[in-house]
Amino acid sequence: MRSIGTYAISSTLGESVQAFVPHALPPTTPALAPECFVDANRVAELALARLSGVAGLVPSVDWLLYSAIRKEALLTSQIEGTQATLVDLFDEEAGFAISNTDDVEEVTNYLRAFRLVQAHLRDPAGLPLSVRLLCDAHRLLLDGVRGQGKQPGELRRSQNWIGGTRPGNAVFVPPPPERVADLLADMERYLHSGVNAGAAPLPPLVKVALVHQQFETIHPFLDGNGRIGRLLIAALLEHWGLLPEPVMYLSGYLKQHQAEYYRRLSGVRTDGDWEGWVAFFLEGVAQAAAEAERCIVTIATLLASDRRRLLASPQAGPASYRLFEMLPMMPRFTIEQVRQKLDTSFPTANAAVKVLENLGIVAELTGQKKNRSFSYQAYIALLTA
Repeated sequence: MRSIGTYAISSTLGESVQAFVPHALPPTTPALAPECFVDANRVAELALARLSGVAGLVPSVDWLLYSAIRKEALLTSQIEGTQATLVDLFDEEAGFAISNTDDVEEVTNYLRAFRLVQAHLRDPAGLPLSVRLLCDAHRLLLDGVRGQGKQPGELRRSQNWIGGTRPGNAVFVPPPPERVADLLADMERYLHSGVNAGAAPLPPLVKVALVHQQFETIHPFLDGNGRIGRLLIAALLEHWGLLPEPVMYLSGYLKQHQAEYYRRLSGVRTDGDWEGWVAFFLEGVAQAAAEAERCIVTIATLLASDRRRLLASPQAGPASYRLFEMLPMMPRFTIEQVRQKLDTSFPTANAAVKVLENLGIVAELTGQKKNRSFSYQAYIALLTA
């Protein structure tokens, strides 16, 4: 049986517990069995290549990113229990009144954290993918929301645990706090050096799976570990050239299979079953990439159909054309927002919206004469299907 780690005595809340300390990556004695990943990795890489190809065919990658990043932010937050919906997110961005502001703020914080990491990775002068960058992202993630009192941006200085009401009956006790920095340093070295000298090279996707599991096992923060760990997946997919833009939302698959997701992570710690986790992860990437590809094709078809109807309308003009092209990144809006976006007069903005409303492309939501709100309903329906 593979040796996966050691245990160290850790004291917290007056109890002494056995805290798990994982070995450094990659798995050894024995090394990861190639038969668990060779075929599945090929399928997953092909699915990502197809997704990249389809994404490259659409007129604007911006609207792909707008929806995909928000879906990932939403779904990764829902895994942790938030109740916000995609419509809540669109409404918040449009300035509409929403009821669950706290949950939406958590999702928005994830977006901020993700953008921070992406900006650094794309900037030659930015921070590399590192513990420091993840701490900066964590600070944004917990800013002003639940968990803001749990040392945002700092590695934990106390013992945490997963499951159970106290450390003594926990499902899992991560490493003692004094071991966290060294364990993360080992993980960071693996990120930048790849496999150990003399070991057979592992495909990048398999390394992503290993790093995510290791991060979740170390559990370096008092809160937000799951979301930062899944953000790390998205960052690595781009960092290692697996996906040029973050148009895949893997958290959808992980949420759909949440019980197995946790069971597979746990199986590595209890039984050394790295193979089971890697196989599950690769299947998830293949399915998530196929789902993202399907979504892109469906939305592109809708936009092309609505664009043809608009171009065929004798009432349409430059303002309505420009407004239509903005809709995928502004699916809920007011006339005032249109006026500002188009940098035009209120009557011109109103007329542009009226053209789209008459064609059935957008719908008014309030039924009022003033302070009206509009929605690109067919587009939102596809995103939330």
